[in-house]
Formats: sequence, structure tokens, C-alpha cells
Amino acid sequence: MMATINKLLDPLRRRMRLMIGRAVLAAAADDSKGVQLVQVKLLDGEVADGVERMQSYGYTSVPLAGAEGVMACVSGDRNHGIVVVMDDRRYRLKNLQPGEVALYTDEGDTIVMKRGRKIEVTAGAEVTVTAPVVKVEASTKVTLTTPLVEMTQDLSVGGSITAAGDVTADGISLKTHLTTGVVPGGGLSGGPQP
Repeated sequence: MMATINKLLDPLRRRMRLMIGRAVLAAAADDSKGVQLVQVKLLDGEVADGVERMQSYGYTSVPLAGAEGVMACVSGDRNHGIVVVMDDRRYRLKNLQPGEVALYTDEGDTIVMKRGRKIEVTAGAEVTVTAPVVKVEASTKVTLTTPLVEMTQDLSVGGSITAAGDVTADGISLKTHLTTGVVPGGGLSGGPQP
């Protein structure tokens, strides 16, 4: 009797064991469709192609081959899999504090939302912001550590501007340009004064 019950339950057990599995991304994802399609390696020698990879609304990524994930198979059917999560231990940021959130790439670019309400952006080459209006409102301080900040439109500043280096406008240096009549008595102003 038990043998008959086991024989009847074996297909169900197999399907349940195959419902969830580890997956390794085997090739570049197809990111041209409404849902990303991936090819993944599953059990020894098992490859699934054209598997849908679900992502959270508002966030998308294209993982590199070798990234690891979890594939869920609807009703235990290996032909109807969905990759529900994908991570890459080779590039994942480590040592974040509890509550911190980060975006990262394999090239080392990061956006880290740190404790103390600080956001840290690291880019190896360039940060581009495209918007009709960019507002920076800070109650304390904004620090840009970069060799160059370029603006192709107007800049409006509601407070003081302090420059440790030279300020140049239309090719004229405020450090070396001399004008007359600004200093009491009609002397030269700008540049070094005696």
C-alpha cells in the first residue's frame, strides 16, 4: 500500500523539488523586449533559454554573464520559468550599514544612500544631469570633488560665491584684469595692488 502511495506521490515530489532553483546567467540578457529575456544554467547540464527576468518597477539593470539568481517554475514546469532575482557577488558593494541602500556597476560607479541622510555619488568618468531646471537646496553643505564642473546654461546663485582660484568670464580673469575708477581716487582695481 505504501509503495503505491509513494508511486503516486513521486511526480508531485519531483515537481515540487523543481519549482525553485539556483540559476547562473549564461549569456548577455536580451533587453530589447517589454520583459528582459535571459539564458540561464540550472542543474548540471540544464540550460533554459528565453526565460523572463522580472524586475522591480522603477529600477532596471542588465546583469553580466556569470551573475547568479533564483528561477521559479510555475507548477514545477521547467519550461515555464521566471527569474525573480539576480545578484553578482563579484561586484556587489560590501560593508554597508544597516538601512543603507546603493546602486553599483561592475566598473565601480556607485550611488550610496548612507546613514545620516547623506548621498554619495562616485563616477569614474562623468556625471550628466539633463533637466530644464536643476535645484540644489541644502541646509548645510554640498561638496563636489571633481576637476571640472561644466554648465552650458545660466547659473543663478542666491547667496555668496567664494572662489579659492581664479574666476574667468568671457576670457577675462578677475584676478589679473585691471580697471580704473573703482578704487577711491581713481586708481587701478583688480589684480595685485601696492
